[in-house]
Amino acid sequence: MSFAVSFSPQAQKFLDRLQKDVALRITGKPRQVAEAPFRFLEHYEGTDDYKLRIGDYRALIDVDLPAQVLKVRVLDKRGRIYKR
Repeated sequence: MSFAVSFSPQAQKFLDRLQKDVALRITGKPRQVAEAPFRFLEHYEGTDDYKLRIGDYRALIDVDLPAQVLKVRVLDKRGRIYKR
């Protein structure tokens, strides 16, 4: 059961501002997780979102079970993402 991965416009804008090699590493991780998402995703308290650790970066992800889509809503550095 593999999930599709989509990025929000906000997440895509963040990726566009990063160095190419860092952006490729960050976009590759959710695609690897799509094979078994609940093995790697942690529930983000107080919301229906899940969080994914990618080195010094974090991704907040919505999981759409009926459509089998991982929607990456927000990407940012670890220190800034939890202040949102």
